Amino acid sequence: MTSLPPIETIDESQIGHILRTLLESNIPFDPLLPAGNPGFVSYTELLDAALAQVATWSVSTRAKFIAGHPRIGETKNLSVLSAKEQGATPTVAPTPPEVLARLAHLNACYERRYSGLRYITFVNGRSRAEIAREMEDVLGLPHSLSPDQPPVEEITVIKPETDAWTSELDRAVVDVGRIAHSRLGAMKIQESQSSALN
Repeated sequence: MTSLPPIETIDESQIGHILRTLLESNIPFDPLLPAGNPGFVSYTELLDAALAQVATWSVSTRAKFIAGHPRIGETKNLSVLSAKEQGATPTVAPTPPEVLARLAHLNACYERRYSGLRYITFVNGRSRAEIAREMEDVLGLPHSLSPDQPPVEEITVIKPETDAWTSELDRAVVDVGRIAHSRLGAMKIQESQSSALN
């Protein structure tokens, strides 16, 4: 697919590709086109239908959905959209190595606390240093550039599927939706300019 086709012409296979791009999900969606294929009137409607479907998934499936997303601060194997959103493109000033090291440590701390999840946030133009401070606040840690403090093994574990863990899962799913809507807005601009869908 080289550009977003008119919404009324898409079929189930194209829906899958578009949703994988918007949501960075390898979990297949059940058919979103009803029998007779009246289709969607907008890509926003399509995305909202997909997010409504995510809300019906079991806790374990939603956790797999979240765990499939790249970690904040990763610099390799990112999709084109993730790289741009995380400021990992050549047009953005590179993130200092100490911030990347801190983010790697914070990801490890977060994944100890919330086993099976990854920290997801709607970056929305913020720097990786700002996101590191946000992660520290979420984890209740002091702001620092330490690559190894506090020790990961000292992080309190929240058991999977408890109320606190599920609340964090729900928050992450909401932020995936915010990211996807932002991506969709960017793609609509690309559509009008006949740019490629990556």
